[in-house]
Amino acid sequence: MRKRQEIDASDSSDIRFIKNEKDKDHRLSVWNWNGEGKNIALLFFLYLLQGIPLGLAASIPLLLQNRKVSYKEQAEFSFVYWPFSLKLLWAPIIDSLYSSRMGRRKTWLVPVQYVLGFSMLFLSTRVNSYLDSDGQPNIQMLTLVFFILNFLAATQDIAVDGWALTMLHRSNVGYASTCNSVGQTAGYFLGYVLFVAFESADFCNKYLRTVPQPNGLLTLDGFLYFWGMTFLISTTLVWLLKTEKKEEIQDDLSIAQTYKLLMKIFKLPAIQWTVVILMTARIGFSADAVTALKLVEKGVPKAQLALLLVPLVPLQIILPLLISRYTTGPRPMEVYLKAIPYRLMFGLVYAGLVWITPSFKGQDGQFPFYYYLLVLVIYALHQITVYSMFVAIMAFFAKVSDPAVGGTYMTLLNTVCNLGGNWPSTLALWSVDSLTWKSCQGSPSEGNSCLNPAQVLACTENGGHCATELDGYYVESVVCIVFGFVWLRWGGKIIKQLQSKDESAWKVQQ
Repeated sequence: MRKRQEIDASDSSDIRFIKNEKDKDHRLSVWNWNGEGKNIALLFFLYLLQGIPLGLAASIPLLLQNRKVSYKEQAEFSFVYWPFSLKLLWAPIIDSLYSSRMGRRKTWLVPVQYVLGFSMLFLSTRVNSYLDSDGQPNIQMLTLVFFILNFLAATQDIAVDGWALTMLHRSNVGYASTCNSVGQTAGYFLGYVLFVAFESADFCNKYLRTVPQPNGLLTLDGFLYFWGMTFLISTTLVWLLKTEKKEEIQDDLSIAQTYKLLMKIFKLPAIQWTVVILMTARIGFSADAVTALKLVEKGVPKAQLALLLVPLVPLQIILPLLISRYTTGPRPMEVYLKAIPYRLMFGLVYAGLVWITPSFKGQDGQFPFYYYLLVLVIYALHQITVYSMFVAIMAFFAKVSDPAVGGTYMTLLNTVCNLGGNWPSTLALWSVDSLTWKSCQGSPSEGNSCLNPAQVLACTENGGHCATELDGYYVESVVCIVFGFVWLRWGGKIIKQLQSKDESAWKVQQ
């Protein structure tokens, strides 16, 4: 984030003594916002809208888990998170093609948000049938529609990021990243935490009602309808009332030039090794993607798990500020490497938590307060390792990026970094069922290993039940941890070599 320049106290008494017109313009913008607060509020709201489909997509796996879907089906749905990791593929098109009459950013922002709004309205009429299609969720349709929503949100993100650079005065442009992180987090909170809590009948009956009801205060179709209408109304207001400043674009790259630049960056040996590291570094942590679903499977209410994220928000704001003190030097990846062993060991901690969870469950199906406190402490400690790696890798990206092509360079590295976290999580979800050993018990059926729905049905129809002899989650946790420590011995050496390379190794020859 760009830091706003401080005003020298010796000059602050009288603005008439400012000699440089550029400084004068800068200082006046700091003291007199001239409506800049409205621009920041608008950016915050646009980023909040962007977070809504992200939060909703995160809530669907918890709803599916209560419907006893397989982990392979959960892995299939996890593809909905990929658009934000792949948006670099179409970002040059968004930046280069536009209508000068409508505005460079509104050309894409307005139609994309209209499509998002209409898509949510359409989905509100069909989502219940997708969640219960002939007694089973229609995973393919759910994946398709939420993938489209996240694709549109990622496209909106590209447009808003670009608009923020011209919407705000140059001295206040650093607030754009704050609007991004805070706004998107707020939207995610509304779409995930608030929705999951208020959709839960158990949560609403326990905390918000005196007379129990079979449903929560919110429904998925109603929530989608509300935000669909919000998208349509707000987009119309932005289109009609907000004027976009004209940009100086003569130095911008064309679509072809941008893709050629990306290829030049990819051809750098240092970047190629960095891509290898980024695409493999988080395999050792991939079993973490299954933990929350396993806790729900063990009986922990999904609303309570979602609410545990609320106390972590202040921690997630403070941690980057504290950790950045140790990543501002010439070797930021030292923090990254030191955090890896601790984060790997949390794989065992999470597996142990899932293992002992049933022992905390009361006869009424409820869990005591101290169990949730235990989960919260584990989550909080885990966040320290996560943010240590995140802040370090962001500092490393900033250190090595070629200033001549900084925007494209950073976007490329961030895209690869995100993709390196998504594909192991999808693979982890996909592998759980294959690594789980079950057998049919209490039934005359012999050799029935309950590997597929047909075998499960055959077992239950004969009066038996499928018992889990070895949960693939525990197998996967151990395999990931072992892989992670083996990777650390290899990857640690490469990271240290990359960190020691001269600046020339990262420069792009244009």
